[in-house]
Amino acid sequence: MDKSPDAFRTISEVAEDLDLPQHVLRFWETRFTQIKPMKRGGGRRYYRPQDVELIKGIRHMLYDQGYTIKGVQKLLRENGNQFLIAVGHGDVAAVEAIAQRKQAEEVPLTPGAQPRAEDELLVGQPTAKPNRRFFGLGKADDEGPVQAGSGKLSRDNRALLQEALFDLLECKRLLDQVR
Repeated sequence: MDKSPDAFRTISEVAEDLDLPQHVLRFWETRFTQIKPMKRGGGRRYYRPQDVELIKGIRHMLYDQGYTIKGVQKLLRENGNQFLIAVGHGDVAAVEAIAQRKQAEEVPLTPGAQPRAEDELLVGQPTAKPNRRFFGLGKADDEGPVQAGSGKLSRDNRALLQEALFDLLECKRLLDQVR
């Protein structure tokens, strides 16, 4: 007899459904404070449907995507439980929506302002004014990629910098995976 989708699950049911040993689930409870099964008398665990969905997401990131426990903890901290639940479901649209909402929260717009297409790729603001030393070697400052008088990079160079940032983030992810 199958349980309702809203029913609580025992540790053995969750372990069987997700193809995980029970001791791994107990260990993950110590590493991910977001997993909080209800415990009854005798210490028997009952997992809520939300806990099971979160564990699916954690399992996917650890086993299928190759993240470390620290990497998944960071994802949870930065994006919240709903992000990993969506990842566990394979719901790409939800993952993108959560990422866009998070990005919108980080970059407050002035009232009535609309983001320009070229600004959407920019992750942060430069701390130093770019000059010909880094881009367009041998060119005068007004001939280089920085628009004269504005102190802003051209659209192409912003895209190149964004691509380099993504490459660096991927390198960092791979290094974290090795540690």
